[in-house]
Amino acid sequence: MKKIILFILFISFSAFSQSNQFTGTWSTENCKDCSKKYIFKINLAQSNNKIYGTAEVISDDANLSSGVMEVTGYVYVLGEKAQISMKTKNGSSASAVLFVSEERIQFEKRGGSDLVPKELILSKLYD
Repeated sequence: MKKIILFILFISFSAFSQSNQFTGTWSTENCKDCSKKYIFKINLAQSNNKIYGTAEVISDDANLSSGVMEVTGYVYVLGEKAQISMKTKNGSSASAVLFVSEERIQFEKRGGSDLVPKELILSKLYD
């Protein structure tokens, strides 16, 4: 009887395990309704509730290009929302919130310098 209860507890805990939904390369390259003045690309690796990676705004206009930024952050408990911070080599920083659903990420800038656009919809390029 004890083995059955332990087995049921194990199954219920594994059902709530996080699935690292933010891991991968995300970009605005495939966005049909987005401005094509720039491309925002972010590479994320999620390990449980931590996020690490790089981000970059690529543009022909030098004023819009950001260079490579370091990304750090954490994922909220249910795994569908994350808070990230982006820093450039020269010390500029910005923060944002990410919402994931169905192979899309909604990116909303919360504060900091004008390194990145305020709102974006990112699609997954590859894992």
